[in-house]
Amino acid sequence: MSRKRKYSNQTLALLAVLFAEPRTWKHGYDLSQNASLKAGTLYPILMRLHDRGLLEAKWQESGYSGRPPRHLYRLTVKGREFAQEQFADQIQSTPAARLQRSRA
Repeated sequence: MSRKRKYSNQTLALLAVLFAEPRTWKHGYDLSQNASLKAGTLYPILMRLHDRGLLEAKWQESGYSGRPPRHLYRLTVKGREFAQEQFADQIQSTPAARLQRSRA
């Protein structure tokens, strides 16, 4: 019997931010702010999601002299499907959903 892995609240918060606009490239700083995650939490999650093929990452050159390039992130097709599955499970486990199933 296979076990379904439960993801951390931080990973789910990041997925929710990315899934809100799945085709839009986002900077790590913006993700940090929108998901309320500190860099020490955010970047390891981003690396794991990227390693699993759920995120695309690319470099964006800065328009300012002396400023380093920045990483941009967005969900892959596989990542969008994965996020949708995660949130479908959450919706199914809400008290309202359980009540509806018990009435059926």
